[in-house]
This record gives sequence, C-alpha cells and structure tokens, in this order.
Amino acid sequence: MPALPYPTTRRTGVDPGRRRMLAGLLGLPVVAAGGLTGCRGEPAALTESGPVELSVFWWGNARRAQLTERALRLYSDQNPQVTFRVTWQGLDGYYERLATQAVGGNVPDLFQIDDAFLTEYARRDILLDLTGYVADRRLDLRGLPAGLVRYGQVERRTMAVAAAQNAAALVFNRDLLARLDLPAPRTGMSYPEYLTWAAEVTRASDGRVAGTMDPSGDHRALWLWLRSRGSEFYQGRKLGFDSPELIDWFELWQRARAARATPSAALVRRANSGGPARQLVVTGHTAASFAWSNELVEFQRHSRDELGIVGCPGPAAAQWARASMYWAGFRGTRHPDLVADVINFLTTNVEAGRVLGYDRGLSPHLNIRKFVEPTIRDAAVRASATFELGVTDTFGAAPPPPPTGHADVSHLLVAAAESMQSGRSTIRAAAWRFMAQAAAALAV
Repeated sequence: MPALPYPTTRRTGVDPGRRRMLAGLLGLPVVAAGGLTGCRGEPAALTESGPVELSVFWWGNARRAQLTERALRLYSDQNPQVTFRVTWQGLDGYYERLATQAVGGNVPDLFQIDDAFLTEYARRDILLDLTGYVADRRLDLRGLPAGLVRYGQVERRTMAVAAAQNAAALVFNRDLLARLDLPAPRTGMSYPEYLTWAAEVTRASDGRVAGTMDPSGDHRALWLWLRSRGSEFYQGRKLGFDSPELIDWFELWQRARAARATPSAALVRRANSGGPARQLVVTGHTAASFAWSNELVEFQRHSRDELGIVGCPGPAAAQWARASMYWAGFRGTRHPDLVADVINFLTTNVEAGRVLGYDRGLSPHLNIRKFVEPTIRDAAVRASATFELGVTDTFGAAPPPPPTGHADVSHLLVAAAESMQSGRSTIRAAAWRFMAQAAAALAV
C-alpha cells in the first residue's frame, strides 16, 4: 500500500447531529459499550474525572480512515466525554514513525500493529498488557476463535487483540482462464497438481502469461508448505526448519521455473517490491499470485479482469486463524482502562462491526460476522468473505506470533530467493546464507 504524502491527523468525537443526552456528561462513570446486545451481563463501569482525548494511529487508505473514524464516533456517542485524536497514513513509513514515537515515549494510546512486530514491541515493554482485562472480561474475547485469541498472546500474555482475521490464498484471473478455456485452480490442490496447472496456463497462452507467481521468497507460502510437512517456520526464537528443508522448497520452484510455470526473475523482483497494483496477477503477467485473502479487494480495484480466490496448494489444516492486524495499547498511556474498553468496543459491538465491515478482513468476532455478511454489496468483498468463511472450520492449530526479528527474516528470504532466481547464487548457497543470516537476526 503506498504511503500518503503525509500522515493525516484529525479529532473525532460525538457527532452533534446524533448526540445522546446522557445525564451528567462529566464526572460520571463511562459505561463500557462493548458486547453484543443481549449477549452479556452489565459491564464494569470506568471512572474518569473529566473529558478524555485518546490518540489513535493506524495504517490504511482513506476508506479505512472513514470507517474507523465512524466506529470511534459511535463510542463517543455512548461515552460523550471520550474523544479521539486520530492519525493515519499508508503502510510505507508507518513502523518507522511508530519506532520514533517509541524512542520518545510518545506512542499513541491505541494503535494498529501486525504479527511482524507484535512480539518485538511486547518484549520492549511498549505494549499495554491486556491479560487482566481479558481475565475479568472487561475485554471479552469469548466470541473470538480460540486460535485467534492465542495469536495475540506473547509468552501467554494477551498483548493485542485481532482487529480482523485473514488467511493466505491464491488470487487468480478468472477472465483470463476463461479466454484460454482452462479451469480455475481449486482449493486443496497438491503442489505438483498446482504446478502442472500453472505450466499448462503458460503453454496455452503461448508464453504471454505465466501460470503462477514464484513465491519461493514468500514467507507465507513457505510457512504453509512447512506446516503441510509437519514443520513450523519458527520454534520459539529460532527457525523451525533446517537447510535441507529450505533446499527442498527452493528446488520445488526451480523445477517450476524450468517448466516455465513462473515468470522471469525481473518480474518476480518487481512484484516483491511493490504493492497491490504491481502484483503480477493484477498486471496480467501471471494467472495467479499468492496474497492475503482480504487483499483480493484491492487487487480487484487495479484489474480490468474479474479475479477469483481459492486456498493455497496443500492441506487446508496448514492454515490457521491469523490476525490480519491487531489493536494494541501503549503501556505508558494515562488511560489504560479506557484503552481496553475501546478495544472491547471495536471487537464486540455489533454496530461498530457493521461500520468497520470487511476493510481489514473478516470480523474477529464469530457472531458479528453473521451481521456483517448480509450487508456486503461489493462482489470482490463478498468473494473474499465467502472464501474465508468457507475455510475457517478447516484451520489447524495456530502457532505463536512470530518472534522478534521476523520482519528481517522475511526480507532475508526474499533476498535469498531473488539471488537464486537470477542465477547469482546456487540453491544451496542461497539456502545456507539465509539460514546463517536469519539465525543472526533472530538472536538480536
């Protein structure tokens, strides 16, 4: 997602046109607004002595900003003394800015984070520990899949709550395959079946379109492949696989390149370094690309052809309930109870769930999904949601969130794969170099 020219900051609070006349706007308890109506008892009250402004920071586009601000305004409608100072920007530069804020001790009260940095920020004591709020149900996570709850835990402490759920997937060009008179890929294909299909696409198009993106440098694809073989990407703070397994993975895609199932190294490199508009299934260079399921919507916005979505090759149980991103609080906030209550509201309130819709992915709350799904009108959003709802019941056990250093490891895998794809390194040299560099990155 490209960065905006500058972060956008504004204040949001009670909408004057919809202000609720509550007795005593100041000095009274703020009643928690989370929970599904009629599905839980009266929540514990929060006491604040006067007006409170919470700072909130996330990445996304203008549409996400509009929806998030509307959801926060709903909270202010029910808690008029609470307002929000919101800041948002594109993903590019987001974590650099958050890191700068962390050094200065001025992290926003509430902010968005993903699994690449969750463990690191928890270990650096930047995140508000939410464990106590979950224990006494002021932060009620009973409606979330158990695996999704665990995926927000670091060393058994709840450090963040999933803002949405997604899954790794294959996005494919439905119209292209129809023109070539070829079948679409299907969920549950083995890797040999998938690569045979991809090579057939290349042949049918006379080499104008490759069947599949080369994901040898994609940690998502590698992780699922490892899980399909009984391994994991990580074991604690170390890699969960060894160099022979990585060599097997690289050789799988070397065979795919030899069969012309994948595009040139230059095209793969361009897709690796770009956002949705540069993905090869969008640009027309491949019939399929690996992606997160909620990215289908953004891919479709950049494509003239109709796109579809299916599961990645391999067994469905290799997938898990993954947080597309989390809501987390700052450990140094002056209003920890309020921060936890806002997270609870965004997670469990039906009206907020309807407003947020599918922008970040599938609602983390199982019951709210039932309310959101009938409101979906966009075809790409519906296709993505239908896919995720269809595979959720087949998920395997969730691993812990990635350890500190995961972002660096992901970049090292891309670099190793690109060196091999371009012929600068042999498969074995690329694999051994990655294993050494990744071990060093995880040891920091």
